[in-house]
Amino acid sequence: MIELAPSILSADFAHLAEQVELAVAGGAGVIHVDVMDGHFVPNITIGPPVVKSLRKATRLPLDCHLMIENPDQYIADFVEAGADWISVHQEACRHLDRTLNLIKSHGRRVGVVINPATPVETLSEVLGIVDYVLVMSVNPGFGGQKFIPGSLHKMRKLAEIRAARGYAYRIEVDGGVGLDTVGDVVRAGAEILVAGNAVFGKGDAKENASGLLEAARSAALLKV
Repeated sequence: MIELAPSILSADFAHLAEQVELAVAGGAGVIHVDVMDGHFVPNITIGPPVVKSLRKATRLPLDCHLMIENPDQYIADFVEAGADWISVHQEACRHLDRTLNLIKSHGRRVGVVINPATPVETLSEVLGIVDYVLVMSVNPGFGGQKFIPGSLHKMRKLAEIRAARGYAYRIEVDGGVGLDTVGDVVRAGAEILVAGNAVFGKGDAKENASGLLEAARSAALLKV
């Protein structure tokens, strides 16, 4: 099933609840929350207080993408704030298995993320315990970046491994997803599509979300 996960990183924070409502009306199935600490990535965004407020504004799952150092220290805070899905970067976790199981122990969906320069093979030992794998198709830190085509082979590889090993994780993609790239990522195997600028950048968020989701689902029907 193809799902659209609008990223609030590109939304108007002065009207965040209204922006989310528009995206939901356009067919969003998940709300993606980019958490950045200014250390792991060169930007600072939001923390648990915003997630707590956002929790009151939507019933959709909140997909908290932790682009932070020492994520173990903050997982309980995001759980308490209302996060439904929590993903951490392979590159940020010294003891990745422990961190993923910590998320799982809180009863949340657990995801692992890889940057553009990180091979899929580095996840070999944890793919059996995650609910989703997030492939970064830009270098994390800022919205509105250009899609990196080299990320497509990672989605294909993850789909192949899932089929071969009988795993059930879903494949998520984040970075540069728009009308010009959504067909490629869906055909490569992505099922959860994070889109910030394409939804909230300009124009009507409801129409943008609806159009992007329609294009993705059309591509899925043509997938070979």
